[in-house]
Amino acid sequence: MTRVLIITGDPIGPRMAGPAIRSWNMALALAEAGNEVTLMTTTKLQPVDAPFELTLVTPGENDAFAKLEQWCDVVVFQGHAMRQFEVLRTTDKITVVDIYDPMHLEMLEQGRELARATWELRVTTATEVLNEQLALGDFFMCASERQRLFYFGQMAALGRLSPTTYENDPHLEGLLSVVPFGLEGTPPAHERDTLKGVLPGINADDKLMIWGGGVYSWFDPKTLIRAVAKLAETRDTAKLYFLGTRHPGVDQMGIVRESHDLATELGALNSSVFFNEEWVDYADRQNYLTEADAGVSTHMSHIETTFSFRTRILDYLWAGLPMVVTEGDSFADLIETEGLGLTVPAQDADALAAALDRVLYDDAFIAECKRNVARVREDFYWKRTLAPLVNFVANPQHAADHAETRRRGVALGGKVRKPYGLRHDLRMAWHHLRHTGVKATVGKAVARLRR
Repeated sequence: MTRVLIITGDPIGPRMAGPAIRSWNMALALAEAGNEVTLMTTTKLQPVDAPFELTLVTPGENDAFAKLEQWCDVVVFQGHAMRQFEVLRTTDKITVVDIYDPMHLEMLEQGRELARATWELRVTTATEVLNEQLALGDFFMCASERQRLFYFGQMAALGRLSPTTYENDPHLEGLLSVVPFGLEGTPPAHERDTLKGVLPGINADDKLMIWGGGVYSWFDPKTLIRAVAKLAETRDTAKLYFLGTRHPGVDQMGIVRESHDLATELGALNSSVFFNEEWVDYADRQNYLTEADAGVSTHMSHIETTFSFRTRILDYLWAGLPMVVTEGDSFADLIETEGLGLTVPAQDADALAAALDRVLYDDAFIAECKRNVARVREDFYWKRTLAPLVNFVANPQHAADHAETRRRGVALGGKVRKPYGLRHDLRMAWHHLRHTGVKATVGKAVARLRR
């Protein structure tokens, strides 16, 4: 039995988003394989049944974390954990780093709404955090072959692709494996009516498109809203529902208000376009998905898209839904190659409206897509996608260049900013005073004290 500590920065509870869902299923798979598992969140823990231990340890609770670090044999983490808990930089425990979310690329889009200096700071910090993890970890997991090639470039620049790591593993599979986001092997069940015939404006016989996750700045919900409004001119049964706009662990972005305003301006709000202002419980999402006729996801064309892995697409596969997505990411390639739906150019409302019309009203095409979805989704069951992690934990070992990474850890210990100390807080306070003013700085300080 291996003792495994899994760390996520997302809230754990009935309402979970992508990183927490992924960590939860890692814990399930490793527990089912006979390991002793503790799933830890650094932000929020709500009551929820689990066949493994759950705990909350916030940044700064170093004694509590030290006990967990001493207890475990393997640490699996995502996000900022190595920065938040300094011992992870020098630990002798085997470290597995989950880099399925290229957060430095994500921050290029997410930070657009911020002041320029703040935007640059966020991107720089995310890059430093990832570089530190890539320099020190023993085993890494990414979400796609595209990501794997991208991360190999970053790792090569950090010295991890060396004769030591290459000699007995020329494909470097023991260093970096593809571990996609997965889906449950049990099909979703419809246990209660949620939208059709329930929500005012959505009738029992309407054709329902579902947007299965949050609304963030790197997506393009506005082109989708324009396309649905256009489609509704000739198809009054075409309805779009945004499943959640209030992510349990992310501040609401300006794109949410912009989307509301556009739907109102087009006369589509609550007639053909609907928003859930909260977040659906993880266990309840099946009731929404099983009422949908198609899944949709639209995004801009940029570097974040190229290396992204849209986890909401997995729910569409799980529910057997034909899909319409913007081209450009790895899932769009899969949808096009395997005939799971249609892909459209970015920001092309006319092409999008035509594609939506086909996946909602072309019965022969719909049936073909559903057959293909049923075939392809088996490749994404959690038991398959998490196999590299389960196999690694069954025989955990340090990376071949572990001695070199430890030397890097000692060197980094004196150079890396301590992001949760007094010096860091004073530096950030000065940064916000210069760029956002006294009122915003005081607000951030109060929020930090509350954490």
